[in-house]
Amino acid sequence: MTFQTWAAFAAATAVLLVIPGPTILLVISYALGQGWRTAFPVALGVALGDFTAMTLSMLGVGALLATSASVFAALKWLGAAYLVWLGVKLFRAGGTLDARPRADAAPAWKMLGHAWLVTALNPKSLTFFVAFLPQFLDPKSGFWTQMLIFEATFIGLAFANAMGYALVASRARAVVRNPRAVGIFNKAGGTLLIGAGIATAAIRSGSN
Repeated sequence: MTFQTWAAFAAATAVLLVIPGPTILLVISYALGQGWRTAFPVALGVALGDFTAMTLSMLGVGALLATSASVFAALKWLGAAYLVWLGVKLFRAGGTLDARPRADAAPAWKMLGHAWLVTALNPKSLTFFVAFLPQFLDPKSGFWTQMLIFEATFIGLAFANAMGYALVASRARAVVRNPRAVGIFNKAGGTLLIGAGIATAAIRSGSN
């Protein structure tokens, strides 16, 4: 794996992680209800959930790669289209962020388990990884080495992202609840996702 490939993966991952989804909404809900002390257990649960979903997805991608090169190539095209679709959906989301404060005083282990379940068992996570990861895999390089590097990078960034969201939500609650701020954030994130999908498709065309 070249440094450029890893850097592109890390940059794309950072952009995708900051876009609010079910996992981030859960993080914000705990932080709004119970404050900054929820940050570590919830972020750890998110990281473990991403590890579970990403491992299952990588094993599936690896099986496709070993079975058929043409199917793997088609998956890359579908992944590019999927990124564009996610971007359009986020761009049109407006200023809504359905994250309500959780009033129940849950212990740390319960918050960790809840975050793990929401992240790992979300079908969208599995679909996302299957669509996203092939864009950066090199079929001619060692699959397991790439898998280890990509997983370590993604999980580290996912943990940091969840921690950041929890701390910001607990300290700057007005920003999280501001429809204008959320709307700008959604449009910026959607634009970046659409651009990532188009760039991926352009790379595919250039390589062919």
